[in-house]
Amino acid sequence: MSTEIYEGRRPQYEGHATLEMHGMAPIPEDERYGRLHRVFTVWFTPNLVPAGFFIGTLATASFVGVGFSLGVTAIVIGTLLGGLLVAVLGTWGPRTGLGQIPEGRFAFGKSVALPGVLQWLSTIAWDAINAIFGAEAINILLHVPFWVGLFIVLVMQGALGLFGYEVMHTFQKWMSIVLGAMFVVVTVKVASVGNWHAAATSHGGSLAGGFILMMTLSASFVISWGAYASDYSRYMKPDSSRAGIFFLSLAGVSLSSIWVEILGLAAASVVVQSTSGGIDHLMGGGVLGGMAMVAIWIGTVSVNAMNDYSGSLALQAAGARVKRPYVAVVVTALAFGLTLWLHTGNLTSKFEEVLLFVTYWVPPFAAVQIVHWWRNRGRVDARQIMDFGRLASGWEALVALLVGFGAAVPFMDTTLFVGPASSGWLHGGDIAFYVGFVVGGLVYFLIRYVVTGSARDSVAAPASGRRLAARPPEEPVPVTVPSEP
Repeated sequence: MSTEIYEGRRPQYEGHATLEMHGMAPIPEDERYGRLHRVFTVWFTPNLVPAGFFIGTLATASFVGVGFSLGVTAIVIGTLLGGLLVAVLGTWGPRTGLGQIPEGRFAFGKSVALPGVLQWLSTIAWDAINAIFGAEAINILLHVPFWVGLFIVLVMQGALGLFGYEVMHTFQKWMSIVLGAMFVVVTVKVASVGNWHAAATSHGGSLAGGFILMMTLSASFVISWGAYASDYSRYMKPDSSRAGIFFLSLAGVSLSSIWVEILGLAAASVVVQSTSGGIDHLMGGGVLGGMAMVAIWIGTVSVNAMNDYSGSLALQAAGARVKRPYVAVVVTALAFGLTLWLHTGNLTSKFEEVLLFVTYWVPPFAAVQIVHWWRNRGRVDARQIMDFGRLASGWEALVALLVGFGAAVPFMDTTLFVGPASSGWLHGGDIAFYVGFVVGGLVYFLIRYVVTGSARDSVAAPASGRRLAARPPEEPVPVTVPSEP
């Protein structure tokens, strides 16, 4: 089966504003480019959004109630734990030339269809979560109906997602300066009106449970990026510093998230409602309020463009034979309806429902990928996964993902479902992410050990457990693919 549909025109250098028709196919080594600092800005900018701000406000909600000091601690720990996943997986992009879900084909084979579709649906959900704030900001700024503001946001993000990798990197680089400056203004305002000494309202076991839940809510904001990680490093040269990518990714995703969530925590007592209007009221309207609304508008476009781009790669990895830009447009369109639904009823409860449920599958999925990568010592052949029809079933990885997710269920705490372990001895705490990660990775390791009879694969092996012809341990399996004529 031809894989040409996954290839196409690619950007060739920093600032090359071409329409990227290239999809999930690996980027040829001789066409790689990009300086290291771009890894920081591409992860810093998209987290300066109201979604992070309102995660921070949840620390003082009745079902959490940890107060300011413990709230900050939970935010920092949870964000760093989630950021580690992004940092580790992001180092794989230069080594494979592949995006994160396409890399899932190594371990999952054909069963990558499940995480691929889940990631595609997750990007639509994240689009909707963020777009509701952007549309409200435009409504306040331009005095247009909500649906008109929503349409403006989706058109702008759709255009960025359509043009692809390089245009988004360039946009995120410059917007990191613009949004950073605007959020400094917000910080100055919150410093004067916020409550930086809020006391905890929960006690004993409930306080411990609330702390764990807040830590998980903060982790969820960045863990979801784990399924995008190498999408935004796959054009980088294979010899790019792994340590540099790791620490810059961790710093980018963590600093912005921690910053905006602490602002939300401090402002929780003075934000009248969990909307862009609430932020406008916090800033006192006028020029400062207008600046905040522009920041929300830009931030929404920034983060949702990444959702649209990664969603298109994920659906291709799942087996869809559709050109990447067209999939990005479909993601944008579907987000319109979901955003309108989120805009009705209780936004706070719907926000938590979507936030957690679109993320629970990511840790066991990532754990399977990490174990597979470790077993093969990072030596993988990108050419062997391009033809979906020739992939093995990948049943081992699928079983591990499902078992990991199933093991996490008792430890979940959402407005739709509270597991017995969470409601019982965790006092409302949620450790489903960590349980899913550990169990998913362990199950996959054990299954592969039984199937292959070894803790490691001597060379990169297909998802079925059958080995390729042996090579000397020191000879890496090539990842280069030929350039287009």
